[in-house]
Amino acid sequence: MTFWDQIDYAYPEIFLALAAMGLLILGVFIGDKGSREIGFGAVGILIIATFLTGFNGSADRVSIFDGAFAIDSYAVFAKCALYLGAIFAILLSDRFLVREKLQRFEYSILILLAVLGMSIMVSATDLIAMYLGIELQSLALYIMAAFNRDSRRSTEAGMKYFVLGALSSGLLLYGASLVYGFSGATNFAAIAEGAAAGGNNIGLIFGLVFMVSALAFKVSAAPFHMWTPDVYEGAPTPVTTFFASVPKVAGMVLFARFLVEAFPSILDQWQGVIALMAAASMAVGAYSAMQQTNIKRLMAYSSIGHMGFVLMAVAAGNNEGVSAMLIYMTIYLVMTLGTFALILSMRRPEGMSEKIEDLSGLSKSDPARAFMFTVLFFSLAGIPPLAGFFAKFFVFLAAVNAGLLWLAIFGVLMSAVSAYYYLRVIYFIWFKEPVASFEKQTGAAISVTAWSSTLFMVLGLITLIGPLRLLAEKAASVLF
Repeated sequence: MTFWDQIDYAYPEIFLALAAMGLLILGVFIGDKGSREIGFGAVGILIIATFLTGFNGSADRVSIFDGAFAIDSYAVFAKCALYLGAIFAILLSDRFLVREKLQRFEYSILILLAVLGMSIMVSATDLIAMYLGIELQSLALYIMAAFNRDSRRSTEAGMKYFVLGALSSGLLLYGASLVYGFSGATNFAAIAEGAAAGGNNIGLIFGLVFMVSALAFKVSAAPFHMWTPDVYEGAPTPVTTFFASVPKVAGMVLFARFLVEAFPSILDQWQGVIALMAAASMAVGAYSAMQQTNIKRLMAYSSIGHMGFVLMAVAAGNNEGVSAMLIYMTIYLVMTLGTFALILSMRRPEGMSEKIEDLSGLSKSDPARAFMFTVLFFSLAGIPPLAGFFAKFFVFLAAVNAGLLWLAIFGVLMSAVSAYYYLRVIYFIWFKEPVASFEKQTGAAISVTAWSSTLFMVLGLITLIGPLRLLAEKAASVLF
């Protein structure tokens, strides 16, 4: 395959990079007054990138740039989810940025650059390419966390995320150097051959431990979750919306590819570690969320718990586990965007509201919004027959079939415990006395996102769960 043939398969990433640079140059000339137009331009760029990615969907697997990247149905599935999630994240931010006087043209460009990094991550089949994607994503996210420069909470969130993120990058590089040193390769397939060769691979396992720790930080899995609550609370709410949804998908997709492609022969070495990490994440998320009074912090611990359920599927280490992970992350993406759309609608004339008690009596003052909150929180809790239940069902099934019965039982117990803090929010909505109502006009993007997510949770199990499972199984199969 010639260089130009390989370029054909990299069109989405090349287009994203060039378009982001073009928007940046345009923004320098027109300034912040054109931030909305640049935002809509970014949405258009992501729509085009989605179509370009779809054209690569027919390829079973194509390795480009000397095996550094793989274009396959697994990467295509993830990229489409990333681009669509980023589109909604940009649209949801528009009204908030106007009201809070945070309109800066860099915002949408940072999202584009972060998504470019994520796009590289999900296609990476080489340690160097993987690091390149992670750092491109992370540098944009550090800036976004501190986007509200006049807010002490926001700047503190950005600093905490940067310092801890730099630590995780160090762990990743040190682990990668050990893996390279003991396998003699940076390509996942070559690393797998080295690991399968047998012999004394203790150094390789040490490297794997460091790299797993770094990747766990990126998806906020326990015990590397310490940054999540503070960053979620301190960052502007649209930034938190993006953090809680799109990067999680990219991180988990990379996590699964890295483990099952580079280390399939030592599954017994890493399966227990991932299973324990999954159990820790579920427990930390469930018990810590009970103490929260701020809904953004509650969603932070909720995301930690959900990553535990997803890691349960990754720990299975087989086709069924990876397909369950893709199903779960797709449903999680929709649930999270819908929930944060509703959180963004929690505005009174004096400003945004973030306390759970601010939802008291919402069923009386705004029944439609109360209904959407109820459906999405029930789905997050995994209550049947909503889509969130089926996400957990496929994960539990994969764990049981992989011989991780104890982890599936623990997951069921933690799911029951986590239902408490979701039901507590619903209790405030339906059974507490009303407080001052929120503004009725929430904006078209927020309303459409919230209603679409709600309808997907209710009707998706009938119309979309079957096709979604087939797509996920096909995407996962290319890894094995």
